[in-house]
Amino acid sequence: MKNQRGVGLLLCLAAGLALAPGAYSRAVETADPAHPSLSFVRFNVTDLPVMQAFYQKAFGMAVQKSLDNGDNLEVILTTPGGLDLALLHYKDNRKITLGNANGAMGFYLKDVDGAYKRAMAAGATSRSGPGGAGGVRVAIVTDPEGHDIELLHLP
Repeated sequence: MKNQRGVGLLLCLAAGLALAPGAYSRAVETADPAHPSLSFVRFNVTDLPVMQAFYQKAFGMAVQKSLDNGDNLEVILTTPGGLDLALLHYKDNRKITLGNANGAMGFYLKDVDGAYKRAMAAGATSRSGPGGAGGVRVAIVTDPEGHDIELLHLP
């Protein structure tokens, strides 16, 4: 029953997103500081090669650039949709823990089931298999280091 309430909440949020202006717009750089566009998400990771391989295999992300910033290494992955994912690894191997204040990174998809299967084959863990109602399709997986990823199709 608890899982059904969670899926219900996700469906309500998905409907709200569907009605939001620009819900499917591509992130672009803007010169207007009053209206910035969301362009990237950064995850601190323990195992950079594993995480990079996961996102490349699961979601077809490509390396945009790799940076050696002295005390850390950063790989910036991108999708044709425009949002970048920066994976940051500290060279001193400090302990990285996931907090409880973050939410899922999300992908809008036409084929949630196919994306779910690819993510699972790439090493994801399932939190909620594909499901939905009213044309909405949603699944939630976690990457190899536990970051939540929401796979969402809106009608």
